[in-house]
Amino acid sequence: MGMITARYLIVGGGVAGTTAAEVIRKLDPEGGIVVVSEEPHRFYSRVMLSKPQFFLGQIPFDRIWLKTEEWYLENMVTLLKGRVVVRLDPEENSVLLDDGAKIRFDKLLVATGMCSRKWGIIGAQKRCVHYLRTLDDAVGVMNAVKTARRAVIVGSGFVSFEMCEMLRLAGLEVEAIIRERYFWEPLLDEASGRMVERALEKSGIKITRNTLIDHVVGDDAVEGVAFKDGSRTTCDMIIAGIGVFCTADWVQQGGVEIGRGGVLANEYLETSRHDVWAAGDAVEYQDVVLGERTQIATWFNAQMQGRTAATNMTGKRKVFRMVSTMTAQAFGISVSFVGSPMLLAGRQAVYRGDPAGNSFIKFVLKGKELIGATLINRSEEIGALVQLIERNVDVSGMLDKLADPSFDL
Repeated sequence: MGMITARYLIVGGGVAGTTAAEVIRKLDPEGGIVVVSEEPHRFYSRVMLSKPQFFLGQIPFDRIWLKTEEWYLENMVTLLKGRVVVRLDPEENSVLLDDGAKIRFDKLLVATGMCSRKWGIIGAQKRCVHYLRTLDDAVGVMNAVKTARRAVIVGSGFVSFEMCEMLRLAGLEVEAIIRERYFWEPLLDEASGRMVERALEKSGIKITRNTLIDHVVGDDAVEGVAFKDGSRTTCDMIIAGIGVFCTADWVQQGGVEIGRGGVLANEYLETSRHDVWAAGDAVEYQDVVLGERTQIATWFNAQMQGRTAATNMTGKRKVFRMVSTMTAQAFGISVSFVGSPMLLAGRQAVYRGDPAGNSFIKFVLKGKELIGATLINRSEEIGALVQLIERNVDVSGMLDKLADPSFDL
């Protein structure tokens, strides 16, 4: 294998990496750009993978693609699909790929995103156990529902919430099995979690709480799951939504510092190594709005980080500053997350609305400032909350107003 040289090497062909390539080309019309993608596809909409219209075949499959093959040629971006970086040599400023090819770079962007956490129990390798992270994952699920009748969804997060609706719309019986006390614990407070559960159960979803699965039942294909207490439930397909993780071994072995869940970066998205940046789901960065290190796995956050990293890679100096938001919708209920919504030690919660009603907000404060919130059917207030967080407004004197649903934020 020969040596490839590039002024800009981007590892990751998703939204962060592709956005970075696009911005770099606008700022530097000549510098060579190479994008290495572990997936065998060009840039596509990962967001669409969890949309019922796509999942049920109600819109053309080709709508998934966000860049044409011609775009890469026209913008002089070399896309290496289905290739994996196995080693980073920081002294030589090069990486080694799994096929033996070597790429030498001037500037490196780590935009690898996250991978689905693989289920470690006995029988998890059986046919009809699925994940939902990549386009190939989605195609596998779309094919499976054509013949499946009863599905088990493991976990209570974004994937589980949206997949529950899609499988019900496809006509399957669905059981959600969670190890927590309520759905989406601890990201949601209990009142909000119960609101989500009521919407699921009203639509025919069975929720089994406080339960651990011991093994998958069946020969070659899935026939059900057995619980730790010896009981069982039947199914002919499983969606394992048990979280994601960052595959950054090659980054760490190359001398780049790694945090608890991702590649460490400062407010400029620079890593601990000169000429190496990070963007997207895999970066644990210094959030200048919240004043703390954070890691956000949202499409828009990754897109904007790709823009900032690209700007800095071309020689400018720009701080990444953004309040993240995400909204998931299913079963006629919307669940939104703003900023840093976890109620960690040293933080205070203020609640707005009536959980018995149709809308509810949990505000999270650190000191005198609002730093995050979760909203159930209150997405119209996201914009106001983003401004309060972004401006570091002192809200300590208005806690009663925050708790008043009639007060205009």
